[in-house]
Amino acid sequence: MTVPIPPAGQPVPSGLDRAVEESLLDDAPVVGRRGNTVRTLKRLGRKPGFVLALVLIVFVVLTAFVPSWFTGFDPTATSPKDRLLSPSLTHPFGTDDLGRDLWTRMLHGSALTIKATLIALSIAIVAGLTLGVVSGFFGGLVDVVLMRFVDVLLAVPSLLFALAIVTALGFGTVPVAIAVGVGIVPGFARTTRAEVLRVKTLPYVEAARAGGASWLRVLVRHVLPNSWGPVLVLAVLDTGVAIIAIASLSFLGFGAAPPAAEWGTLISNGRNFLITAPWVSLLPGLFVGAVVLSLNHLSKTLQELGR
Repeated sequence: MTVPIPPAGQPVPSGLDRAVEESLLDDAPVVGRRGNTVRTLKRLGRKPGFVLALVLIVFVVLTAFVPSWFTGFDPTATSPKDRLLSPSLTHPFGTDDLGRDLWTRMLHGSALTIKATLIALSIAIVAGLTLGVVSGFFGGLVDVVLMRFVDVLLAVPSLLFALAIVTALGFGTVPVAIAVGVGIVPGFARTTRAEVLRVKTLPYVEAARAGGASWLRVLVRHVLPNSWGPVLVLAVLDTGVAIIAIASLSFLGFGAAPPAAEWGTLISNGRNFLITAPWVSLLPGLFVGAVVLSLNHLSKTLQELGR
């Protein structure tokens, strides 16, 4: 049976069934979602740059969990006779000053770097979403106080802020991840707040309120699901930012202790051989750069699709 929709400006009848109410208020934003998803995937498949970037990121994620699929060497096994060998088919990235295979150490270092990145992003997303949603949804004095706090955090350079935190917490992968995560919280808070302010003024949110939905229901069923787009794009973009920050702190010696292989540590270890064996620092650095550029390309493509 077709239920007539009340004219604009008139309240929804109090006896309207719950299921019908949800169909009127919730289904409109998701009509044709499956067809749109298929078309979006086809569009992405026709972008070679996007596909190449995605393949690299999938490869890095796989190496973080199963590095043995891509190498048969031990990342900590030394071989003085193979010291500082140049790149070859046997050693694609060459060897370091202790004869360890750099390709193997890069792959095994993915685990520590990706673990730290995921911890940092989890902290940033949870804290940033909380600050942004509370600030944007409730407004008023709450918004003013929270945003001034975020402004203070934005006034401090994120890497300097991360250095201060990791110095207080101590060295290691987890302290570095926490420091980087706290440093990128303000960006997520600002982005989330802007999206919440936009979404909560849309017609279907006003219709939900007119239908008697509570503010909590409006927040959970309408505002949050429709505020995820820019936050997701920022999460992909800030993954590269987090990797660079974590590698920078590891380069400075704040990461995991040797012989653990973090990407920043591998780059740092080759500083004494830039003339005689430049590949020790150059190839790991190029690999990190390729990963970050791939993430930036994915983020840019997703942002263009959302317009």
